[in-house]
Amino acid sequence: MLNLLAVSLLAALPAIPTLQQGGNRPPADVNAYPREASFPAVLEQCTVPRPKELFDVLRVVDGDTLWVERDGKREKLRLLSIDTEEKFMERDLSASKPSTRYGDLVTGWAQGFFAPRTKDEGPVRVGLLFPGGMEARDPYGRLLCHVVTEGGVDFNLLMVRLGMSPYFNKYGNSRISHGAFEKAQKDARAEQRGIWNAETNKSGKKRPYGRLVPWWQARADAVEAFRTLAKEKPLLYASSDEPDALQAALDAGGKGVTVLALIDRFFDEDDGSRTVLLRSGDKKRAVRVSIPAKDLKAMAAVDLDGTLGDFRQNYLLVTGDLAQGRRGFDLVGVAPGDWRRAGPEPKAGPKVGSK
Repeated sequence: MLNLLAVSLLAALPAIPTLQQGGNRPPADVNAYPREASFPAVLEQCTVPRPKELFDVLRVVDGDTLWVERDGKREKLRLLSIDTEEKFMERDLSASKPSTRYGDLVTGWAQGFFAPRTKDEGPVRVGLLFPGGMEARDPYGRLLCHVVTEGGVDFNLLMVRLGMSPYFNKYGNSRISHGAFEKAQKDARAEQRGIWNAETNKSGKKRPYGRLVPWWQARADAVEAFRTLAKEKPLLYASSDEPDALQAALDAGGKGVTVLALIDRFFDEDDGSRTVLLRSGDKKRAVRVSIPAKDLKAMAAVDLDGTLGDFRQNYLLVTGDLAQGRRGFDLVGVAPGDWRRAGPEPKAGPKVGSK
């Protein structure tokens, strides 16, 4: 069944229907879409304990983003450790995220997967799984999680195993199932499924996985090295996107704290200084670092602006003293020498279609 599915997904690319943009109506031939029982060969790799609490799926945006109703509120989810290709847009997000024909296919497939099978059936229900049981959000306010079907299938992991998404460790290896994701991607590549098949998107735009995967891995290596330090000395090492850890360090005195960070944006101040806002999912508890005007020339060697680009190490380490600011945390007493790269630069990877 799985081999036939892989072939049919490519062969039927133009014909697969999708939900209407912004709507909740299922595709006309919704029973053509698979559910868990359609994947007996991979279920063992993707099975987890059944969720104890279930939520209605309200809308599927694409293969890695959906909405659920939770505690009476609409909640937008960003599924961890996957990053499906972009569905059709008039303008690509970037060279590393072009809209592709396969992105449209996967969007329709995911919408069909979570669509009710009959007009009388209620919304499909899913559980949510969080790393360490702790909820977190990305800078867009989306809840970061795994989606688990009522039958106990990790949808995130299933997408990687079917080649519908790469193992997306750009923000660090999975804290839930890193080994399972690695194996799922290895198997999908060996079987040349989905994005790992050279025929996928052959006649259209292609995503540059040969450059993306090594880039993501270099970033993941930086995060993993930092996680080791933070585990050993949690009051001296804290990530900018973990405000509770930052608060604990501040409560302990906040002296000599090293922050792992991605830069969100810069602000040029009237006094000639420059404020660096570090990326966080909690904007009210984000970290800011002020670079005095006198240090700007020396900071050129650090090339902070360059870390915003693709295909290079984007994570930085910055050491200073934590203080409570008006709009979150301030990291003060930071000299140019207190900024440094957090990890290695990416290396070239194998071409798509190779094992």
